[in-house]
Amino acid sequence: MTDTPPTPPKPPEQQGRWERRVETALWNSRFLVMLAVVPSLIGAVMLFAVGTVDIFKVVMRTLRYYFVDSSVDIHESLVPDIIIAVDIYLIAIVLMIFGLGIYRLFVSRIDQAEARYPHHPFNVASLDQLKDKIARVVILAVIIEFFRAVVDIRFATPLEAIYLALSVLALAAALYLMSLGHKKE
Repeated sequence: MTDTPPTPPKPPEQQGRWERRVETALWNSRFLVMLAVVPSLIGAVMLFAVGTVDIFKVVMRTLRYYFVDSSVDIHESLVPDIIIAVDIYLIAIVLMIFGLGIYRLFVSRIDQAEARYPHHPFNVASLDQLKDKIARVVILAVIIEFFRAVVDIRFATPLEAIYLALSVLALAAALYLMSLGHKKE
């Protein structure tokens, strides 16, 4: 059994008028992904703004606590508030990687990014690569969310402390396995 090479596409002058119109319409339908790209980038901008405002609020509360009025203790909320802001930033990054990756795969390459930064996270070559990059950032966001929950834990029994240790060990193992995957690239 021999593999025959695929037939080359017909030049426009060999296509019928309807065939050319249908194929043009089909090709131009790739711009429908802009319905996902634009809102993803807008969402990323909004999340970056929210995360930044949250960080500034933490800074203002901290300065107020240390220099103006120390009656309201900030120590209980300081770390969780910063962790939430980092989580928001990671979700914004997911939206950016998704939006720009989908644009690159379906509409056009981003020449500036490819010329200057060929290994930038926005330069994806396939849907699988895009999915992998998004999954890595989502896993980091889940880990950050886990640590935010851990900060609020109050142990009632020694068994709960053991469960926490096991979950931290499982996260460390997951990070190690992820790093093995990165070495292959």
